[in-house]
Amino acid sequence: MTTALKIHSNDHVATLLEPIAAGESVEIDGARIVARADIPKGHKIALVDIAPGTEVNKFGFPIGRAIAPIASGDHVHSHNLATGLSGTLDYRYDPHAEPRAPTTGGKTFLGYVRADGRVGTRNEIWILPTVGCVGRTAERIAAEAGRRHAGQVDGVHAFAHPYGCSQLGDDLGATRRMLAALAAHPNAGGVLLIGLGCESNQLAQLLEAMPEGYRDRIRTVVAQKSEDEFADGLAAVAELAAEAARTKREPVGLDRLVLGVKCGGSDGFSGLTANPLVGRMSDVVTAAGGSAIVTEIPEIFGAEQMLMDRAENAAVFENIVGVVNDFKNYFLSHGEPVSENPSPGNIAGGITTLEEKSLGAVQKAGHAVLTDVKRYGERIERTGLTLLEAPGNDAVSSTALAAAGATVILFTTGRGTPLGFPVPTVKIASNSDLAMRKPNWIDFDAGQVLREGFDAAEEALIDRIVAIASGAETAAERNGEREIAFWKRGVTL
Repeated sequence: MTTALKIHSNDHVATLLEPIAAGESVEIDGARIVARADIPKGHKIALVDIAPGTEVNKFGFPIGRAIAPIASGDHVHSHNLATGLSGTLDYRYDPHAEPRAPTTGGKTFLGYVRADGRVGTRNEIWILPTVGCVGRTAERIAAEAGRRHAGQVDGVHAFAHPYGCSQLGDDLGATRRMLAALAAHPNAGGVLLIGLGCESNQLAQLLEAMPEGYRDRIRTVVAQKSEDEFADGLAAVAELAAEAARTKREPVGLDRLVLGVKCGGSDGFSGLTANPLVGRMSDVVTAAGGSAIVTEIPEIFGAEQMLMDRAENAAVFENIVGVVNDFKNYFLSHGEPVSENPSPGNIAGGITTLEEKSLGAVQKAGHAVLTDVKRYGERIERTGLTLLEAPGNDAVSSTALAAAGATVILFTTGRGTPLGFPVPTVKIASNSDLAMRKPNWIDFDAGQVLREGFDAAEEALIDRIVAIASGAETAAERNGEREIAFWKRGVTL
C-alpha cells in the first residue's frame, strides 16, 4: 500500500511519500483512500470530498480554495485549487509564542574571534569591487592571490557584480550599504576594495558607510589612479593575508553562531522534512544565545501571521507588518499580484499555491520568539530570531543574509541547485533521491527524517553544522561556487 503523510488533524489532504497509480490505495487515520488518478510523489491526495469555494487545509491552515469539485482520492493541485491571497491586510497583535526546548545543546565549534566579539567561521580575504567595470580585475587578483597565500588564510575570493554606476538615490545607496556590510563581515579577515575611479559608488563614500572599527583591515585600490592595479591589488592582499594569519581558530559556543536560513527549488517534501529540521537548528542556536535570520518576505505571504504571533513586543510586530505590507505594495505597484509564486519547479514538485509554499517555508524559523526586524542591507544587532527584508530570489536573499551577518547559511532544496554564496552554504535535500543523485551539490539528506525521525536527524545535522563552522568544506565551496547578487529596484541611467 502506498504511504502518505497527513500533517495536521484538520487537514483535507495528505502528501504522498511515493507515487500512486489510479485504483491503488493509501491508509490515513484508519481510512482507506483510493486514488482516482495517477499522482506523483510529493503531491497531494484528497482525504475528503471538497466543494468548490471551500478552503483546503494543509499544515492545519488554508492553502487556497477549491475551484472545482474535489472527491476523496483526487489529485489536489493547480487544476482544482487556487490561491486565496490578494492585497495588503490589516493584522492583529496576538502574541502566543511557544518556544520549543531543543533536544541538542552544549555544542561548540572552532571559530575565529574578531576584535568586536563576533566570530567568523572562515578567515578569508574578500575582494569587493565598487563597480562592475572592475569585477573581472577583482577575480584575476583573487585567483593569483589565492595561489600565493594558500594555507596562510582559508581562501581569497572576489565577489563581482554589475552595479555601482548608473544608479540613482536609494538604489545606489542600497548597493553601497550591501558592500559596506559585506566588508564588515566576520568571515573576512581582510578586505580589498577595488574601484575604477569615475563610478557613482565612490570609494570614499563606501568607506564612510562602514563602521569605524573595521577600516584597519581594509585596503583600497583605484584602478584609474594606479599604474598597475593588478600588482597593487596583489600587494594589498599580501598585507591583509599576513595580518589575518595571526588569528587562529578557538573553541566557542553556539551562542557565537549566526545562522541564515533559506529555501530554494522547494518541493512537496520541503515543508515535511528539510524546513522543519532547519527550524530545529534555529531553535538550537537561538536557545543557546545565538542568532538566526529568516528572510524571503514574498515567501511568507499567507503564513505571516505565524511569525507576527511570535513577535517579542508590539514594536517588533509593527515592524513585521511594515515589511510585509511594503513588499506587497512593491508587487502591486508594478502591476503584479502578491501571489505570483510558486515557481514552475515548485509546482512540478507538488506545491500548488503561495500559501502552501509559505506555510512550509516559515518552518525554517522554528518556534523561537522573533526579536528584531531589519531592512535590506542592514546588519543584525540582536541575538535571537531576526526577520530580514529581502526578496525570494536565491542569490539576492542569500547575499542579504550574509551581509546581515550570517556566518553559515542553511539552504534547503527539493529540486537542487549548485549555487553558493560568500559564507558556507549548507545544502540540505528535502528528499533522499536528490541527495543520492547530486552528492556533489548536497551536504545533508533531510529525507532521513521520514526513516529515522526528527530527533536523530537533528543530532546529525547539528554535528554537520558544527563541523562546517569549524572548517569542513561545503559542497559549494569544493566546487568554487561563490556568488553575490543585489536587489536592483531603481532607475538605471
